[in-house]
Amino acid sequence: MAKRDYYETLGIQRNASESEIKKAYRRLAMKHHPDRNTGDENAEAKFKEAKEAYEILSDGQKRAAYDQFGHAGVDPSAGVGGGFHGPGAGGFSDIFGDIFGDIFGGAGPRRSRGRARGADLRYNLQLSLEDAVRGTEAKIRVPTSVVCDRCDGTGASPGTAPVSCSTCGGAGQVRMQQGFFSVQQTCPACRGSGSVIKDPCGRCHGSGLVKETKTLSVKVPAGIDEGDQIRLAGEGESGGKNGVPGDLYVSIQIKPHPIFKRDGDDLYCEMPVSFATLALGGELEVPTLDGRARIKVPPESQTEKLFRLRSKGVRNVRGGRVGDLYCKITAETPVNLTKRQKELMKELEGTVRDGGARHSPRESSWTDKLRSFFDDLVT
Repeated sequence: MAKRDYYETLGIQRNASESEIKKAYRRLAMKHHPDRNTGDENAEAKFKEAKEAYEILSDGQKRAAYDQFGHAGVDPSAGVGGGFHGPGAGGFSDIFGDIFGDIFGGAGPRRSRGRARGADLRYNLQLSLEDAVRGTEAKIRVPTSVVCDRCDGTGASPGTAPVSCSTCGGAGQVRMQQGFFSVQQTCPACRGSGSVIKDPCGRCHGSGLVKETKTLSVKVPAGIDEGDQIRLAGEGESGGKNGVPGDLYVSIQIKPHPIFKRDGDDLYCEMPVSFATLALGGELEVPTLDGRARIKVPPESQTEKLFRLRSKGVRNVRGGRVGDLYCKITAETPVNLTKRQKELMKELEGTVRDGGARHSPRESSWTDKLRSFFDDLVT
């Protein structure tokens, strides 16, 4: 059966960019991956078809050969000596691993100029609002991998050593002939290390790494906010013997505060006040993260009036600006009134209503608008 056009398989145009190719493959891989479609042979076939198309079109040289010669340009059997050719040859495992590391959240080891690099780690650190605003130093315990002290990271049992890989001859790379092109890739047998372990270490089981929990001190700068990250270089997973360790990213989470809410560098709080205070005015004591402050409530204030206290917010973590504190006052309706209190409230309500718009301008305006609205409906 003739193969489908690779561009048609991925559902993209022939001038698609690298990012568009990767995005299209990622979508199809997620949809047809065998782990998501157990027992579905049709899905497995589509998954393999999409994978093959991606492997060709994501490589500049292979894509150029395919664009010029079609499937014949990338068919190993079309060239002389197709397939693996000794030191230096490998499959498409690197491409496959890179894509599915992105899709399924894998954080496998990376390489840095030929040296294995350990995976980066993430730690979620919960802080109180006060600690985030003022800064603090936190102790955290992080599970990670370190070099096995029994085999010194070689992965081989003490007294033995890894042997040279027979597939790549110790080079760590293999050469694959693809039509008119020769592609050098990581050796699939030793995964680029150039050696294999015949007698694995009993402690690390040949990985060269063991799990440990380490305690680290994290300096949290003043003003840090939800979602900010602190990078601890070299505190991630070990890259193995002679490798480069990854980094640890401490992600900040702020616990809910009983009084304040934070929005950037500003703080917000809400204070219930009595009807009498709103009507007659008065002075209120307002909490701040630095202690107490006082605000003057003007007579005849309306509920949900917002007061601004300058520079009572949070100092920006990246600069010197200090935010503000906004305090919203809301009217609290009295509850559990005595008989006498209810009588007084009714008496007050009567005198206020007798005054009409003089005492309740907003209510009177609303009543006029409502009357006009219903009159228009009738007419």
